[in-house]
Formats: sequence, C-alpha cells, structure tokens
Amino acid sequence: MRFDGVAGGQALVLGGSEPALLERTIPEALIDAERRWPDAEAVVSVHQGIRLTFAELRQRADGLAMGFLSLGLAPGDRVAVWSPNSFEWLLAQLATATAGLILVNLNPAYKRGEAEFALRKTGTRALVAATRHKTSDYIGMIEDMDLRPLGGAGSACPDLEFVVQVGGDGRQGWIDFHDLERRGAENRDRLDSIKAASRPTDPVNIQFTSGTTGTPKGATLSHRNILNNGFFTGDAIRLQAGERMCVPVPLYHCFGMVMGNLACLTHGATIVYPAPSFEPLATLQAVDAEGCTALYGVPTMFIAMLQHAEFANFDLGSLRTGIMAGAPCPIEVMRDVVDRMHMPEIIIAYGMTETSPVSFASSVDDPLQLRVETVGQVMPHLEAKIIDEAGETLGIGEAGEICVRGYSVMIGYWEDPAATTSVLDADGWMRTGDIGSIDSDGFCRIVGRLKDLIIRGGENIYPREIEEFLHQHPAIEDVSVFGIPDERFGEEVCAWIKVHDTHTLEEADVRAHCAGQIAHYKVPKVIRFVDAFPMTVTGKIQKFEMRRMMEQGADVSAPGSASA
Repeated sequence: MRFDGVAGGQALVLGGSEPALLERTIPEALIDAERRWPDAEAVVSVHQGIRLTFAELRQRADGLAMGFLSLGLAPGDRVAVWSPNSFEWLLAQLATATAGLILVNLNPAYKRGEAEFALRKTGTRALVAATRHKTSDYIGMIEDMDLRPLGGAGSACPDLEFVVQVGGDGRQGWIDFHDLERRGAENRDRLDSIKAASRPTDPVNIQFTSGTTGTPKGATLSHRNILNNGFFTGDAIRLQAGERMCVPVPLYHCFGMVMGNLACLTHGATIVYPAPSFEPLATLQAVDAEGCTALYGVPTMFIAMLQHAEFANFDLGSLRTGIMAGAPCPIEVMRDVVDRMHMPEIIIAYGMTETSPVSFASSVDDPLQLRVETVGQVMPHLEAKIIDEAGETLGIGEAGEICVRGYSVMIGYWEDPAATTSVLDADGWMRTGDIGSIDSDGFCRIVGRLKDLIIRGGENIYPREIEEFLHQHPAIEDVSVFGIPDERFGEEVCAWIKVHDTHTLEEADVRAHCAGQIAHYKVPKVIRFVDAFPMTVTGKIQKFEMRRMMEQGADVSAPGSASA
C-alpha cells in the first residue's frame, strides 16, 4: 500500500509501510542485481556504443573502486565527477559507493569558478573529468585553475591530488580513467573489507543546491536515502525486470542518478543513455531502436520531442510509462505525451535534492487531470505536512509550507550546521520552502515558492547567486533577479539592474560579464535597467511585484537608461 491516509482532518499525510525499506548499501544492491539478473543488460550507452550486463557492470565497478583505492583514497574521501552523461559517470557512481567514497556531483554546465567552489567546499581529493562537451572545455578550465602542484599549499583546491581524464589525448600528470580501472587488483582484500564495514546510513553523495535560501550548499545523502528513493520511484511506475528506461535527463542531478540509475538497478531494468546531454532526435532514435518502455524528462524535453520535424518517423509503441518532473506540465502537453508518445502510465513526481529527491508522486492509475493539477500522494515510508508561519500544522485544503520527514531526508548540508538547522528541525522535518496544500484524499497541490527559486527547463536557479555575481560589475549599483513565465522553459531569468550614476551600461556589457563565468542557463534572458525597485515599508524588495509588472508589459526602464 502506497498511502495510509490523512491524519485527523489535518494536512498531515502518511506514506504506506509496504514494501519494506531496503536496509542495504549500493554495492550490496549491485551484488544482488548480479545474482538475480547476471546476463541481462544493465546499461546501454547509445552514443558510446557500450552495452554491459549486470555481471559485467558489477565487475567493472569493483575494478574502478580498487583503482581509486590504489591512489591512497580512503572511505569518506570525496571524489567529484564533472562530465555529461556517459557510461563512465555511472561507473564512477557505483565505484565510489563500493569503495566507501563520497561522490560529489558537478553540473556539466559549471564554469571554472563554480567548479572550484564545489571542490574547495567538499575537500575533494580526486576529480573525474570529461575532456569537453559543447562549449565547455573541461581540460582548459581545470588547467586554468591554480592547482599546481596538485594538493599543494596555496592551490585553489588544496585537497585535490588527482585528476582522472575520461577520453581524449593524455595530459601530463593526469590519470586515464580506463587505466585506473586496471591498476588496483592488489586491493581486492581491502575492497572486500570496506564493503563489509559499510553501512546504509553512511554518506555516499553530495549534490550542490541552494536549498531554500542562500549560496550553494552540499546536500549530503546516504546509501539509504538514495537507494530507497530510486527503488520506490521505480515502484511508482511499476518498473519490471527486463524493461528498458531511456534516461536523457542529466546524471549529475537526482533525476538521472537516483530516479534513473538506482531505479533500474533495484528492479533489473536496463538504463539507456541516448546522448551526452538531451537531444530530442537522439532520444527519439534511442526509444525506437532500443524498444524503451519508460522515458524520463522535464516538460520542455517532451515538448521538444513532440515538435521535432522527424517525430512521425519513429515507432514509440514500446513506451508505456515514464516520469515528468522539474516544472509544471500543461494539460495539453500531457495529453500529447499520453496519446502521441504512447505513454498512458506517465506520472508526475515532486521533491527536492534534500529529500533524495521524490517525496510525492502521482499513480499510473490517477486520472490525467489529477496528474497535471497535483503532484500526487506522499511516497511510502514518508510523512508530509503543511505548516503556517508559526510552524503549526494546517487543515485540509489550507496553503502553507510543505514539510517532509522520513528515510529520504538528507543527512545535512556538508560542513554547514547552521544552514542545516535552518531547514531541518530536531524532529527530522525538512522545510521545503514550497507552498502547497493537501486535499482530503492526500493529493498535494503546489501553490508557489516561499523563496525565489527559478526553475528553467528543470534546472534550479537561485537568484541570490546570480545577484552576487552581477554585483561584481563596477557599473552595477544594485540588482534583483527573479523568474518570469516562458512558454518553452517554464521560466526564464530576468534581472532588474540599477546602474551607478557615474557609469553607463548596456545589455551587451552584462552578457559579456557573464560569458564563460556562470552557467549559460543562469545568464539573464531579460534585462531591464531601472531607477528603483518596488519595496515594502521595511525596505524589502518585492520580487512578486516586479514579476507582475513584467507579465503586464509595464514600462519599468529608467528614463534615459541604457536598457534595450
């Protein structure tokens, strides 16, 4: 049973207690998968031409784990991955877990400064990096960092000792990924000892998020957190052994590595990576060629596939289910996905990185309207409630902040106890920062966000981070960043900028300031130069009012400003 009901007229819901939680580690789950489905395909990386069975995947994960140990890494050490989707990303995920290491996810769209921050914050000792992807030259950015000597005093990342290269020509001082797989065989006994000593509650992953406020923080997740969330997410779409899941969503995010990789691992399904990053044509080709039964994506991905000129050329009849998450989905899009993409059992999921991520999900049996208007019911072994500003639980249908408690809640923010206690109370309740309501059947409706998180095509964007970066420009006196509606991406980044009286500034100057310094999706799409911001009597900027003015097409530009 997935849902046990609503408690006494309050907006407090309890997830079902069956099936039982998986009290095991990720390497134990991998061993179990090998035992149950040794010859079944575990992963197909279409763009790399790689196919591995569960037995082969376990063997190679152990090989890379021993390679990491050969470097002198010890349980609890951090290993970062900076790469688009690939077989090597999956292997690094499994190998770090197997060796008792903690995987640090770096967004492949990060620029040098963003990567440096994450590496320093986590004290990462080894970095696994692709050579390049699209406009991102990872080798160039890494070699531009002040890292030499690796791990030396005064380095930009003083704890970083090893850089492991995936693909491309060898670099002096770097380690080839596949050489590393083959160099640690003498560590077999040590690896077996580490596996035996590992516990489900051990930290295994750090993912950067601003949480509900502030600059990026490292949400620290355990084996128990993410393995179970992957398992129950797979259950939500009724994933079966032998099915094939197309995963075009990024692996650095929980959507890919938990809801994708770990759902398949725990259900005996095949993971299919169509391309390094989302490409509508490659995804359609992979679904057709591989006979995929499940497909993941944010609404913009599904829209891009439906609108592709070659859409009609592909046979998508193998599909039956999938998950759409990351942004609200218009009912028309959902109908098209169900009818034209043959996905009658697609569901909506809701959560956050700090909850591993899924805490609510719709059911494959829910009416389509309900799958669009709500995010479904609370997941098994979790509790959720709606609270007011005083922290009191509200009644059915009342809107307030969504809080979640249970196995999926993070250990905390990495080395940031103050930030942790600001969102996670002594009773284990995680404050999500999202405003929602729960009806008498336990369905949750998202009303808005307490903070100003922007969700652009499934990417979480934190205005304060962009504001602090733009403040570095000498011509900018003040800036406020917020989201405005966008038909394609759900939301786009808008910046209102107040220029110093002694300076002039053009939109092109702002974009040049951002170029190559922050991820492309964080660069403001819409820029307005203003004399002032709407404020409360206490001096707080009213971003909701700025958003309203933009939606109404109001002329907000300062007289004689440089705004385009």
